[in-house]
Amino acid sequence: MGSELTDTHIALAKLLSRLQAGLQAQQLWASTPPSQAALSSTQPFCVDTLSFEQWLQFVMIVRFRGMIQTSMPLPGNSDMAAMATEAFKGRSLPAVVAIIRAIDELLSGPPPASTNKLTR
Repeated sequence: MGSELTDTHIALAKLLSRLQAGLQAQQLWASTPPSQAALSSTQPFCVDTLSFEQWLQFVMIVRFRGMIQTSMPLPGNSDMAAMATEAFKGRSLPAVVAIIRAIDELLSGPPPASTNKLTR
């Protein structure tokens, strides 16, 4: 068992609910889970066995909700928005990607200001 529920845990729970609602609104929420074999992938984001939306629903959201329910420490770093942008390329899902980016920023902090001299 971890420590007490923090403001970050509460904020993450709200973002996970928003993500679930966003996936459901886009009809990307599955009613049946993938096989245990598919969920047992060792690849990042289970890219060899699941679609990204399946990974969000059946791996990421489940794990984070478990961490929240048991007040476990949350990861200090998250970078799922880049994968979301790539996985959802060609589909109009800006709201879903924005929620995933908000989760990244909640866990990792805001992205650093660009140090590229060309973009200043």
